[in-house]
Amino acid sequence: MTQPLALVLYEKLLPGSQLVNRLQDLSYRVQTLSDANRLVECAEQTKPMLVLADLEAKELCPAVSKLKQNPATQHLPVLGFGGDSKPELQAEAQKSGVNLLVSDSAVLNHLPECLEQVLRIE
Repeated sequence: MTQPLALVLYEKLLPGSQLVNRLQDLSYRVQTLSDANRLVECAEQTKPMLVLADLEAKELCPAVSKLKQNPATQHLPVLGFGGDSKPELQAEAQKSGVNLLVSDSAVLNHLPECLEQVLRIE
């Protein structure tokens, strides 16, 4: 059986690198990305099962909007993490199409549950 692919976009080293390690521990293949402007292109090429994105990544919300408008990638669930103290950022992320928003600590401490929930959405 093939391991599912998770596309992880992050700028902050922590929790980004920890998240990558946790996903690999859960038997996911992981493709990392640090430039939100390449999100749609990378998702089209790699065909991930889901996208996990740091809400504080530059240009994230426009990139998620493009991802959700593209017929080849619009089905991908997006789990946004971080932005805990920035409600306006969380609101913008939801408006752009992020399916589930969680804090940095929640994504690390409850990753299996977060993945189950975001994959169930649709």
